[in-house]
Amino acid sequence: MSIVDPISDLITRIRNAQMAFKKTVCSPISKMREGVIKVLLDEGYIRGYNVVKCKKTGRDLFNIELKYYDDKPVIYEIKMVSKPGRKVYSPIKDLAFVKNGLGINILSTNKGIMSDVEARKMSLGGEVLCTLF
Repeated sequence: MSIVDPISDLITRIRNAQMAFKKTVCSPISKMREGVIKVLLDEGYIRGYNVVKCKKTGRDLFNIELKYYDDKPVIYEIKMVSKPGRKVYSPIKDLAFVKNGLGINILSTNKGIMSDVEARKMSLGGEVLCTLF
């Protein structure tokens, strides 16, 4: 099965797993997904992740350990910004803060995938993949 937008697929898997209060969620491996997962880990939105082998297909998967606080998901809301039909690019000076700095934007820059906090330090703009808080 071919997935058109892997980042959207990852975000949807995380959102659905947290709505069902799952402890972990699996996602196929790709470098772009790993970049987004690393940003989520660095910003404290997930506990961790590792690579596991699927028993049915034999393929490697990311096993993402979700984080909860007081029986509520740490990720309150997560939304895609760029989509396959409409890519959204932004220079860093025009990039708005998410909920007045309480959340983050995840950007794909020429230096890799990073949060808007890191991008502001490096003065880099890029494609805005998603926002979350």
